[in-house]
Amino acid sequence: MPPTTDTDPTPGSSAPVPPPQQLSRDAPRASGEQQGEGPEPDGITPEIVQGEIQDFVNTHELRRRQFPRAVLVGLLAGLLAVAFRLVLRAGDDFRTGLIRWSHTLPFGGILVPVLWGALGAGVAVFLVRRYAPEAAGSGIPHLKAVLHRLKGMPWQRVIPVKFLGGVAGIGGGLALGREGPTVQMGGAVGEMVSRWFACTPRERQTLTAAGAGAGVAAAFNAPLAGLMFVLEEVQRDFSPTVFTAAFIASVVADVTARLLLGQLPVFHTASQSIPPLSSLPAFLVLGLAAALLGVAFNRALVASLDFFGRFRRRPAWQLAAGVGAAVGLVGWFWPEALGGGHSLVERALHAREPLDLLPAFFLLRFGLTMASYGCGAPGGIFAPLLVLGAQLGLAVGLLSLKIFPQGMGPAEHFAVVGMGAYFTAVVRAPLTGIVLIVEMTGNYSLVLPLLVACLTAYGVADYLGDRPIYEALLERDLLRGQANPELEGALLLELPVYPGAPFEGRAVRDLGLPPGCVLVTVRRGVKEEVPTAATRIHAGDRITAVVGPNAAEAVPLLREGTTAP
Repeated sequence: MPPTTDTDPTPGSSAPVPPPQQLSRDAPRASGEQQGEGPEPDGITPEIVQGEIQDFVNTHELRRRQFPRAVLVGLLAGLLAVAFRLVLRAGDDFRTGLIRWSHTLPFGGILVPVLWGALGAGVAVFLVRRYAPEAAGSGIPHLKAVLHRLKGMPWQRVIPVKFLGGVAGIGGGLALGREGPTVQMGGAVGEMVSRWFACTPRERQTLTAAGAGAGVAAAFNAPLAGLMFVLEEVQRDFSPTVFTAAFIASVVADVTARLLLGQLPVFHTASQSIPPLSSLPAFLVLGLAAALLGVAFNRALVASLDFFGRFRRRPAWQLAAGVGAAVGLVGWFWPEALGGGHSLVERALHAREPLDLLPAFFLLRFGLTMASYGCGAPGGIFAPLLVLGAQLGLAVGLLSLKIFPQGMGPAEHFAVVGMGAYFTAVVRAPLTGIVLIVEMTGNYSLVLPLLVACLTAYGVADYLGDRPIYEALLERDLLRGQANPELEGALLLELPVYPGAPFEGRAVRDLGLPPGCVLVTVRRGVKEEVPTAATRIHAGDRITAVVGPNAAEAVPLLREGTTAP
């Protein structure tokens, strides 16, 4: 037993030292502690304090370096988004004028939109397959793979191919949106800027995520939605550095877009009144319908990719040209059905569509989206989701008014809420959906109906066991072995452990990792340690694993083990 003094709080005993709050601040410590022979009363040593201070300083320095870079990312991503939107707007106007002109021809006019659609889709897919396969589709699954360090970001190819391919495909009439490509190009801008400076892999990852948020903000004039999309869907990292960099980039991109394109919301709503509480059950029904049709959307989209994948012996651009021709044929009869569908959303938000035609409009636009995305053209599903959600919401609203004419509020409210509910059911990001719809429409009176419908859509879709669309597409790409050659060999993964994940509370030896997969670090707060077989994984940890080339099955195991069910 160490010697004690008459000032020792526990003289003559070996009992533990009481906690510091029980001691007077000016009471002297035990002589052994004064001589540095024992720890502080609460187990904190000078070394630990010094380590905490150094971690704080390092974090502050990291944030200080990232701020000006985030501003640059937001500015460049905003300028690129504005250019993309303006060129697509000109393409839409040209296509609409071309179709109107074709109706004036004495014969063969129907071939004009057919050939135009075939040319646009064929060129778009040719560019993607020939120069940048990463630019196919919306690009958000690829962006998630980059942020999970499963793939690389060849920004030199992605930016021009996504821009030109998107203009060709969407301008040709494919029922796809500009928002997904804008997000991927924003992430590519973040990667580009990170290469201009001496950045660590973690800093490069943060700038890429910030660029993605800037893309959302510039595409929708919605900076808060850009931040939420990064935190909830793309990066899923609530660290102060990621939060601040994404926020700064999103705000700068939004300001850039507003200065060049105006400050009006993306969509204009006819009514700003507050819906009555008696209408909340109808919004709950809307959320249920959105969940069911959202699950159908996810499964149909993956099935369309599988369907077109069966025709591997034929050049992809030929299949895309066939889809473009079919889309152009539809455009001859209904020009508004083509492209992103902005005018369709506006018509729904002003209740200009008759109830008896809404199911046909919904099914037609649904089918066009499946064919357009399945052929591999560059284009997103954000805009198609908003079109389908607005039409679904309007249908539920009109039906509710027929059944309960009192206490329902305007049908336009249901169209607005339907966009958020359908987005949530498909993407499974309710906070992003709510904030996005509020910022896009400027209608803050619908927050409560949005909460009811979006959370219902989220819960029902999740209960049905359907995977979020971007995760399903990412998993499909990984299983098909579409890994970037730069990452062949050993793969480094850094994953957060969410509450309720299968790995939570389990020792490393019990995780079931295959040979060739090793956990190299576990970061808990500001502390980082090299784990042993007995180290237990807790919620909130960030684990870093090295996966060898012969342990590819460990990638989905690590992802599922760290994600909450």
